Amino acid sequence: MLIALIGRDKPGALQTRLDNRDAHVAYLKNSGAVAQAGPLMDAAGQMCGSLVVLDVADMAAAEDWVAHDPYGKAGLFETVELIHWNKVI
Repeated sequence: MLIALIGRDKPGALQTRLDNRDAHVAYLKNSGAVAQAGPLMDAAGQMCGSLVVLDVADMAAAEDWVAHDPYGKAGLFETVELIHWNKVI
């Protein structure tokens, strides 16, 4: 099951993102659940959120993944959406 995670950073949280980026990227690479991932960018070209496509068994597994993400643990996100996604192309 593919799940799109859309996380929007809290206002003014760029430093929190930068401080936790290495741990987050390591988690992306080592979790075995990430199909695609990358930052969302604002109009000024600064990172302001995340898009992660998870390939997991079910929504509960996606929720567990989110619970262990270093960005989430650091309180980076203002909002997080998990949406079942159907890849067409």
